[in-house]
Amino acid sequence: MVKKTWLSIALLAVLGPGIAWADAELDDELTAALEATPDLARGRITFNVCGTCHTPEGWGTSDGHFPQIAGQHRSILIKQLADIRAGNRDVPEMAPFARQNVVGGPQGIADVMGYIAALPMNPEPDPGPGDNLPKGKEIFESQCARCHGDNAEGDDIDLFPSLYGQHYEYLLRQLRWIQQGKRRNVYRGMVRRVKRLSDEDLQAVADYVSRIKPPADKVAPKGWRNVDPRGPAPATGNP
Repeated sequence: MVKKTWLSIALLAVLGPGIAWADAELDDELTAALEATPDLARGRITFNVCGTCHTPEGWGTSDGHFPQIAGQHRSILIKQLADIRAGNRDVPEMAPFARQNVVGGPQGIADVMGYIAALPMNPEPDPGPGDNLPKGKEIFESQCARCHGDNAEGDDIDLFPSLYGQHYEYLLRQLRWIQQGKRRNVYRGMVRRVKRLSDEDLQAVADYVSRIKPPADKVAPKGWRNVDPRGPAPATGNP
């Protein structure tokens, strides 16, 4: 059996002991996925399935139902797939597409998640109403930045997702789900913090975060379209 790595330790720290994730075969598979070198051309082909809901660009939808996944840390994308496959995150719409017969084993996971992580991000994600941004900024800086970073860049090693460039409605939906106990795969410290906030607070911080811009080199030019996600990746390795 493959030796446990930082991924196993980090997941147990986030999810706690006795969780279904501790299945050794699944753990070994996803550890191997993190260590594999992604083949972006193959990942592009698998992504055709993902693009049905997340859009061919990986930009998600403004109604908050599907998040922008383009440009997210590869380790985060792998972890979320792991949680869905292990039953630690409830996403009924995605569960059929997370199966091995769709995504594949470790190399298949590495390929598609590497491709998604390399996609350029939406230059115009949907922000909130903008009516309480000072409050949102104060909450973000005091409650969120310690883990997610001052610029909402996240941390691929400690498994904190980047938040910049995400749609307001998705951010708000996830915060509400955390508060309601519907997001079971988040850091327990975050659950405690979110539960102390009012719904007005949640709206304010989601609004503020929705306006944090990703680095310019991660953003697509206006009008960019991923014309054919089934085709081969260019020689540069960039989609």
